[in-house]
Amino acid sequence: MDKDRETGLELLPKFDANGLISAVVTDIADGVVLMVGFMDAEALAATRATGTVHFHSRSRGKLWQKGESSGHFLNVVEMRIDCDQDAIWIIAKPDGPTCHTGERSCFYRRIGGDGLERI
Repeated sequence: MDKDRETGLELLPKFDANGLISAVVTDIADGVVLMVGFMDAEALAATRATGTVHFHSRSRGKLWQKGESSGHFLNVVEMRIDCDQDAIWIIAKPDGPTCHTGERSCFYRRIGGDGLERI
């Protein structure tokens, strides 16, 4: 099965012990990393079915659609999976800022010598 997972064409996500897989979302426009989240089988299926990104909320223990409260959805352009199928890369077109703080990306600060710097 590992050979099928690593070189085959069947989607066989390798979820961790908690039933989760990491998902990185980048912007189709310029490749900027917008956010990182976790998906379970339900979130992956919902994302594929709807074309908008869904995650598993670890803090709430349930499915959530990115943008469900803000209206800033992440529209899937393409989904890729790495060689051992334990990480997903989603290329998306955002409807607005991705971060709950109102920033375009959740990665809006750089780690510098004296702490954090705003980018």
